Amino acid sequence: MATNTQEQQSQAGRHQEVGHKSLLQSDALYQYILETSVYPREPEPMKELRELTAKHPWNIMTTSADEGQFLNMLLKLINAKNTMEIGVYTGYSLLATALALPEDGKILAMDINRENYELGLPIIQKAGVAQKIDFREGPALPVLDQLVQDENNHGSFDFIFVDADKDNYLNYHKRLIDLVKVGGLIGYDNTLWNGSVVAPPDAPLRKYVRYYRDFVLELNNALAADPRIEICMLPVGDGITLGRRIK
Repeated sequence: MATNTQEQQSQAGRHQEVGHKSLLQSDALYQYILETSVYPREPEPMKELRELTAKHPWNIMTTSADEGQFLNMLLKLINAKNTMEIGVYTGYSLLATALALPEDGKILAMDINRENYELGLPIIQKAGVAQKIDFREGPALPVLDQLVQDENNHGSFDFIFVDADKDNYLNYHKRLIDLVKVGGLIGYDNTLWNGSVVAPPDAPLRKYVRYYRDFVLELNNALAADPRIEICMLPVGDGITLGRRIK
């Protein structure tokens, strides 16, 4: 007969596999949130794109449904109009953003893989929001450097969402802080990184989780010490940190 400790370890191991996009200690509780709050209110295009993405071999990269709902509401609360997204994948968070923006809203979206973006593009087009998106294929840093060189772009973005290569998050931040307006928000995704930020050194982590953990920790420490922003770290999805520029 299994002991309580063995049962807890078994549950923890199962949750680690299932719960990459949820840091809750109970999968049943996370499912309750989805079925009670998220799925009944999820716009049909987002549901269609979520189900399409679930069939993709890299589906672990997608934004979770509860985080998509959060972003959609957040953008409406701050009346965002000019936004940026670094890391698009099939476009679930991009669609959540586009649906929240006004008719004349704009999203500068960057990803190194156009093929993944084009998987979701027909759904985005069917939703009637594709005209809001300026998609750029390729690394984001050269685009950001070009934007920063023109002072007209400084302080021109209301909201910026980053869900891309974790080893470049700090490089992005150094540039984005000039591009977001005072009072605007930058959202960094995966800042709790599957809970690994508090894992002991000998914890059994997936190779990619272990590789990027130090970069995530470095970012979190840098954001906490940056006097130019107010921050709020939320256990939504895989952890999202919001930085509000104050100077």
